[in-house]
Amino acid sequence: MIRHLVLFKLNEGVDRDDPRVAAGVQAFEELEGAIPELRSWECAWNISDRPIAYDYAINCSVEDTDALQRYLEHPAHQAGVAQWREFATWVIADYSF
Repeated sequence: MIRHLVLFKLNEGVDRDDPRVAAGVQAFEELEGAIPELRSWECAWNISDRPIAYDYAINCSVEDTDALQRYLEHPAHQAGVAQWREFATWVIADYSF
C-alpha cells in the first residue's frame, strides 16, 4: 500500500471563505468514491494555529505505484488540482506502508 499525503497552503490574501477555495474543497471531497484506485480518503482543514502549519490536508491510500499513477491522472483529480493551483501551493509525500 502507498500513502499519499498532501498539505496545502493558501496563498497570501486568500482565506477559507473565498468562493474558489470552497469550490476546490468540494472538488476534493467529491473524489471519495469517484476514483476506484482510492482505498482510503480523508481531507480536512487544519485545526492547529501554529505558524508553521499548513491549511488543508489530504491523506489517502492506494494499492501500489500503478494505482497512484492512475489516481494522479484521473480527470476528477486533475480538475481539483487545476482549481487549487489558482489559490494555493502544496507539498506531498508518497510512501509505502
